[in-house]
Amino acid sequence: MTTQAHLDQITADIINQNICPDLAKTATNLVPGKGNPNADIVFIGEAPGKKEDLTGEPFVGAAGRFLDEMLATIQLKRSDIFITNIVKYRPPNNRDPLPEEKKAFLPFLQAQLEVIQPKIVVTLGRHSMNCFLPDLQISKIHGEPQRITLAHGHQTGNDLQIVILPLYHPAAALYNGGMRATLLDDFARIPAIMKKIHN
Repeated sequence: MTTQAHLDQITADIINQNICPDLAKTATNLVPGKGNPNADIVFIGEAPGKKEDLTGEPFVGAAGRFLDEMLATIQLKRSDIFITNIVKYRPPNNRDPLPEEKKAFLPFLQAQLEVIQPKIVVTLGRHSMNCFLPDLQISKIHGEPQRITLAHGHQTGNDLQIVILPLYHPAAALYNGGMRATLLDDFARIPAIMKKIHN
């Protein structure tokens, strides 16, 4: 089975297991994630917004355009990475995902990571970061790589060692120039972190 076929199976499982039926009812599309199934870098946001819900693709609004800009600064394109959210349906009126919604979707996110086996997981925003680093504050550790072990899941049966790089959410930078500079600085560290992991 190809990596993409595995990812498609995870998407099918979300639908078949009727995860978060209340969210599914109000959403237009499931937004499972998109990109290179063999990516070295996976970006994780919190939940789809209005544009994402309509298109079924993650990060297609203004925050997504800024993400594309940042990728270009380190010579990457969307086709080089994989991008997804913790919660795969849009919460009504773009409210924050609830703890139980994040919990319901977490096993599927973990399954995606096990299949893709990325070198770095870049979390975008505190919701995403707190899934992996629940006791830390983004204001203190943004841009600082953290190595963690994910308890083994169904896909491989092995523990997965990953490096988490917590970043602020690109949406935060749209309204705050200082945050934009911080994000660009943090982003610029990705190639060096990759190099270190490869060595």
